[in-house]
Amino acid sequence: MPKVTIDNIEIEVPDGTTILQAARMIGERNKADRHVVPPAMCYYSKLKTSGGYCRTCIVKVTKGSEKDPRPMPKPVASCRTAVMDGMVVENTTNPDLLDARKGVVEFLLINHPLDCPICDQAGECHLQDLSYENGKESSRYQFERRTFDPIDIGETIKLHMTRCILCYRCVKVAEQITDGRVHGVINRGDVAEISTYIENAIANDFSGNMIDVCPVGALTDRTFRFASRVWFTNPQDAHRNCENPKCSGKAVVWLKGNEILRVTGRKDQWGEVEEFICNTCRFEKKKLSDWTIEGPRKIDRHSVIGQGHYERRNQQKLLSSAAPQAPDIEPFDFTKR
Repeated sequence: MPKVTIDNIEIEVPDGTTILQAARMIGERNKADRHVVPPAMCYYSKLKTSGGYCRTCIVKVTKGSEKDPRPMPKPVASCRTAVMDGMVVENTTNPDLLDARKGVVEFLLINHPLDCPICDQAGECHLQDLSYENGKESSRYQFERRTFDPIDIGETIKLHMTRCILCYRCVKVAEQITDGRVHGVINRGDVAEISTYIENAIANDFSGNMIDVCPVGALTDRTFRFASRVWFTNPQDAHRNCENPKCSGKAVVWLKGNEILRVTGRKDQWGEVEEFICNTCRFEKKKLSDWTIEGPRKIDRHSVIGQGHYERRNQQKLLSSAAPQAPDIEPFDFTKR
């Protein structure tokens, strides 16, 4: 099995592993090393052929392999570059690479509107995290930003094309998970956009998963539209016996009091859905009696959603008996005071 070194941390991975996957293995092995994981806006491990579109995951390969130690001349997309034995990769330790990534982020933000105060994705938006870590405080772009005519793609999903970064995740979901794809990317260049064919509504059984995989606020839940900020809700793991054999019925219900505001799939530490859920679970089952609540969803402490969601921890185990070899303590006699 090949060995790769990423930011001075070595790991042994199976053949065919990409640099991004190897970095995530390092982060899963030790949370303190999660900083070596490059950001990814288009790659999704559960969607085939995803990745290679956004270029935010670029890294610098300073050593190709043991057989050919020459460095790669330009930054490469870590989601599409396979690991070679003896490869040395720099991510956060290379200043030139960080400058290149800032340039990529600047291009992503050129046409992105400042909708964060009114966007339902705020608080769980990957582009917010990316721009905070790699963005600039102001834009050098002085031209009019692109705009699109709004189109209606159905009663459950709202499309904001001005926020789209063309990551193609929603297209991959429609191709690989739903019964039939009725939308895609039309046109080319700066006028490329997500659209449906002949104004068809997106109503496939698993089409709601496009909302979960979208890294920005381009696709949002109409049933949750302007209902609440996510950090004011209480996410709970829940499940139900779904009638759809393809649906696991395992989801996260976002509560405000005893009211379910929205239902989403369960996501891992990389923001990817663990198991896709059907539209019936997502949009129609909004009563608390429809679900079996398992307990509070574990939220990363770095997330704004984690505010006010405290967990009780016993840092020291309470003793149920005397410590071994402890001296006997004579009872205090009050009569001899």
